[in-house]
Amino acid sequence: MKTFEQMIEGYRHFRATGWQDERERWQQLAEGQSPQVMVISCSDSRVDPAQILNVVPGEIFVVRNVAALVPPFETTPGRHGVSAAVEFAVQFLKVKEIVVMGHGLCGGCKAALTQDLHGNELGEGGHVAHWVDMLDDARAPIAQKLGTDGREAELAMELEAVKVSLKNLQTFPYVADKVSSGELSLRGAHFAISDGILRLLDNQQGEFFAAE
Repeated sequence: MKTFEQMIEGYRHFRATGWQDERERWQQLAEGQSPQVMVISCSDSRVDPAQILNVVPGEIFVVRNVAALVPPFETTPGRHGVSAAVEFAVQFLKVKEIVVMGHGLCGGCKAALTQDLHGNELGEGGHVAHWVDMLDDARAPIAQKLGTDGREAELAMELEAVKVSLKNLQTFPYVADKVSSGELSLRGAHFAISDGILRLLDNQQGEFFAAE
């Protein structure tokens, strides 16, 4: 894998080709952005939503974090990074869709399932444990039915995490209002690293199906 110093060579190639070839587009983007879609995805280095969805700069507004989670709407003091991103996308950029995209082999979802990091000190896994504990309620029936090891249980946790984030998005008053009025749609997705298949959530049936 490349170091940042080695990546500078990639920048030079981009500067000489992609940037030069699309000067008009970059000039338009320099004046502002108007993406129609926000994507909430995982920080995992293997799942870049721009690559998966084959989009160019300016087409999606992205926030990435451990396990692609959205916490419930909160008014308590704190640094609410995901909430700030959602607020900006919905209220200022006026996006029409928010997509929560989970993925296969997600370490954050596995940590939520096994709870191996629970009780760890901050800086030693404690922050991760506290972040993914928002999946504790969803985890319980999965652990009871499938246990906490193996791919079947992990996949179930990954899919359920997407549903939890979508449910939490509905706790944001302005999100709920715009969904109710038809101005905003919420969608769930899951990308499988192993087979390269993107699965979409059917909101009516609550099941995921392969995108065609």
